This record gives sequence, C-alpha cells and structure tokens, in this order.
Amino acid sequence: MIEIHEALVNLDYALGGHLHCLVAQVPVRLRATRRGFALLDRDAQWRTLASVLELVAGDERFQKLHFLTFPEAALPAERLDDLLGIVAGRFRPSTVTMFGLEHVPLRAYLDTLLRFRQDNLAAIPAVERDLAAGAHPDIPVNWCCVVVKEASGRLRVFFEAKSHPFRAEEFLDKSDDLYRGRHFWWFRAQPAFFHFMVLVCLDYLYRDLYGSNIRRIVDHANRQFFAARRALDALFVLQCNPKPEHRAYRDVLAGFYGEYLEDTPGVRETITVFGNSSDESEIGEPCPGGFGVSSVVLGPRYRLARVAAPEFSTDDLHGAPACRLRFGTATRLYYFNLPLHQELDPRSSHQPLKVHAVLAAEGGGWVPVGGEPLMAELSERVGPRQAATR
Repeated sequence: MIEIHEALVNLDYALGGHLHCLVAQVPVRLRATRRGFALLDRDAQWRTLASVLELVAGDERFQKLHFLTFPEAALPAERLDDLLGIVAGRFRPSTVTMFGLEHVPLRAYLDTLLRFRQDNLAAIPAVERDLAAGAHPDIPVNWCCVVVKEASGRLRVFFEAKSHPFRAEEFLDKSDDLYRGRHFWWFRAQPAFFHFMVLVCLDYLYRDLYGSNIRRIVDHANRQFFAARRALDALFVLQCNPKPEHRAYRDVLAGFYGEYLEDTPGVRETITVFGNSSDESEIGEPCPGGFGVSSVVLGPRYRLARVAAPEFSTDDLHGAPACRLRFGTATRLYYFNLPLHQELDPRSSHQPLKVHAVLAAEGGGWVPVGGEPLMAELSERVGPRQAATR
C-alpha cells in the first residue's frame, strides 16, 4: 500500500490573491536501454528546459508565478544540480518547481534520497526495505522531483518514484518492469494554508477499488477535512503520455470528484493539473500526434464557458461531474491562474480560470502565440446562460 507523507513547507502567498501556474509542454524523446529509458539527446533536452527556466527567472511577465511543471522523464539525471542552482539563485521566493527525471538504477535513487536526507527522511526506509527484501539494485526507477523555494529563500528538495511501471506494463517480459514507488508527498504550505500533491503520470489511475492510489489520496484528503477542515487544493500530474485521451481518465475523474465514491469533501475543490509532453515526443519509437493535451480539471462547483479556440478548448468530459480546460498537442508553455476555492461569484458570466499566455518555441527562446488576444479567434462559444446550465 502506498504511503502518504506530509511535508510542511513555508510558502507565503497573498491572502485572497490568485495563484499562477506555468505548464511546460515540451518534447521528451526516450529510447529503451538495458536500464530503463534514456533521453536521446541529453544536451538538447537540457537546453530546452534551461530556456524555460531562464524565461521564468528573467521575464517580468512571470513575477507572480507560483508553480512550474515539466513533464515526466524530462530532465537528464546529471543535470539535477544545474536546475537546482538556477532555482536557488534566480527564482523568486515561494515558488514550486516540479519535473520528472530520466530513469536511474534503484541504488542511484536511494543515494539521491540519502543526499537530500533532511527532506526525504520519511521516504528512505521503504526503499531500504525493498532492497533488503531482494529488489535488484539496478532495476530502473521512474521518478520526479519537487523543488520548493520557501518564502525565506531556503531550498527544499523532495523526490518520489512512480508507483507502477512506466510503459512495460503493456508487455509480458518481466525484465521491462520498473521499480514501484512506495510513497507520495502531501505538501502543507504555511502560512498560505495551501495543500497540494505531485504524482507521476498514470499513478492517478485506479488499480482496484480498495487498494488504488487515487482511493488512498481521496481517503487521506477526507480525513484531513473532517479532522482539521483541511482539503487538497491542487493535484499536479506529470506525464509523458501517448494516451492522453484514454477513457480511463474520464472514469477516474468522475470518481475523484464524487460520482462513484462516497461524498468526498476533501477533494471537492481540488484543481487537477495534467502536464504532458508535446507531440514531438517519442518512447522507443515516434508516436505522431499521440502526446500533448495538457489540461486543467475543475470540480462541478466551477463553471467554464464552452469554447473551442486554436490553442485550447473546454468540455465536461462527456458528462462527468467536472469541467476541463484542454490544451493542444504542440510544444507550448501554458500560463494560467488556479481558481480560488472561495470564489462563489453568482454571475453566470464569471470565469474562475484565465489563460494568461500561450508561448511557442522560436529561435531557442519562447514567443507569444499570435499577435492578437487568444480569444479573438474563437471558433465556437456557448453563451453564459447556456454555460451556467451545463
């Protein structure tokens, strides 16, 4: 059973102010090796990620950025210190950066946990128990990192491994399986009183009704709610997913927001952010058009107007008790605000989520898409009255 460890972090957000998120939907090109999947061109991959980091650190448009997400398996493992150096030296306080790392052997994963022992102390015993029980030290680990630059400027670094295989779950050959992680982090941000989690890709899915990862998250959030009126404010899911529109996502989202489970007040207001890689990605072989579609999913108490624009659209996931802002498949940076759970504006025209910018890669940098406002080229829009009665 997966363990959920709580981590208290010092993030100071303005009371009543919007939080902002930047999803970097960049390519992730992987090839199969004897030790998991490796990036095809580590130097090119690092240049792409570094260009985003430089943009966030130096561009005034992102002074209010709070959360930055990169896809699963996006960072070359040997570039971890380079990324941490940029965040520590140039990022603003009270920012959270999350990203997936290239696969490493289990012993290297444990070494990294031990190196950052102060923040990962609760996660180390489970890995040591697995090794003592016979887990092979060279089994690949698909992992992610959450870097919190606290309000004081102190850097906190947390790691977690994906809790089920990366791609090899589709194959009969056991040698293709990856290490299964044993923990998730539940971050309690104070004094902001904001609670969030970060998962790697399909860890979001059910395995069975009683032992699934998502059921554990819902149950933990409900206990927090009934014990201390705490709830899960945001759930970030990092992906390199060639099946972004699989019906299983709709089914799980329906359950997460309360259709198939008992009442779930702990996740009723949760904002779920899926950050995928772009359609230039590949896992072993190219998958044209199979990647992309990063998205933001909101519960039934929120309303989004029905729109279909060139860079994004909205839908209700075929009748699920949720609404979704769905982005495209190209290499893009998506900058938007996270709705505040206390927003209860009764006006039917009020939109709780705004897309502030969409940027495309150009000449080694990033430029805004188009010269006109994003909404200028809407191809479809349902009126406020109809949107209110979805």
